[in-house]
Amino acid sequence: MISARTDVVGSLLRPPELLKAREDVTAGRITPAEFKHVEDHAVDEAVALQRAARLKVATDGEQRRLSFQSQLLELVEGVGEWTLDAFLWGDWKGDQQVGGRHTPRPKALGVVGKLRRKRHLSSEEFVYLRSRTAGTGLIPKITLTSPSLYANLWSAERSKAAYPTLDSFLADVVDILRDEVAELVRLGCEYIQIDAPHYPLLLDPKTRAFYESQGWRLDQWLRQGIEMDNAIMGDFPHVTFGFHLCRGNQGSRWLVEGGYDLIARPIFQNIRAQRLLLEYDSERSGSFEPLKEVPDDKIVVLGLVTTKTSRRETVADLSARIRQASRFVPLERLALSPQCGFATSVIGNAITVDDETYKLRTIAETAQAVWG
Repeated sequence: MISARTDVVGSLLRPPELLKAREDVTAGRITPAEFKHVEDHAVDEAVALQRAARLKVATDGEQRRLSFQSQLLELVEGVGEWTLDAFLWGDWKGDQQVGGRHTPRPKALGVVGKLRRKRHLSSEEFVYLRSRTAGTGLIPKITLTSPSLYANLWSAERSKAAYPTLDSFLADVVDILRDEVAELVRLGCEYIQIDAPHYPLLLDPKTRAFYESQGWRLDQWLRQGIEMDNAIMGDFPHVTFGFHLCRGNQGSRWLVEGGYDLIARPIFQNIRAQRLLLEYDSERSGSFEPLKEVPDDKIVVLGLVTTKTSRRETVADLSARIRQASRFVPLERLALSPQCGFATSVIGNAITVDDETYKLRTIAETAQAVWG
């Protein structure tokens, strides 16, 4: 099991030249080959940033993605029409700087045909990242999405011809993601993270009502959802799996508030992942007390550093918070990371690259101070 004291959740801010190149290739102003050159350079810069910060784990910054969860829609047939709003809908809350925002669920959103993968979702990401981290001491990590997060793609009206029930749809999603994990392992990937923000969304009555309207009660989400997560992880003894839980992260906004109390025991004790990456950057996350439910064979990666604001955390403050958490999980089973990605989609959060750089360096400095 990977025991790195520092970690990253996944995404980093996309550089302006990459955002422009994405627009240009869509409009036909540049060729796919030219776009790939810009994309590769953005990944190179993301890896260099993490290496310079002296982190132990590195991702490609999700520079190749429209959103952390866009791969399935981009690379699988049958999902129907969709836009960026497929990942942005909801009643988002924000501070005084960014304010709140309501984005309605797209009316046309819904799988319309049997799912068929056009190509592997993350093999390109990993192979390139592997080449850029080789010999650097960095552990390359790939992020995938929890199958049941895609429940919002199923529609009782539009999907019934292909998938009469939510269960039948998610079964095919599980098959695609399970095969994806197997391919990543075949390519040599040793650290795979499953992003599962929909579990904390069950904490809020309004968002929980949507998920229950899709056909599953709360207890089913916690039971069957975890079973599907475990199914895609499979049985790979030399691979470490991370499991990331957050409360929404788009444009420095969030969806729900509340501690992990309601979901801690079923998730922490039943998920097969060895590293739990948990959001703990503000009072919205509640107390550390739910960590008492974490089994002895798991590491808790504390997301104490916010990606939503330019707040400059200090080594002293972060060290104190880690000591508080160690009342529930021993210090040797704790690690430190940002609370979420810096750019869950191409929109990115309301911070600067300097803020991002400072935060990553402070994570490494804190880990050195706490664990040596």
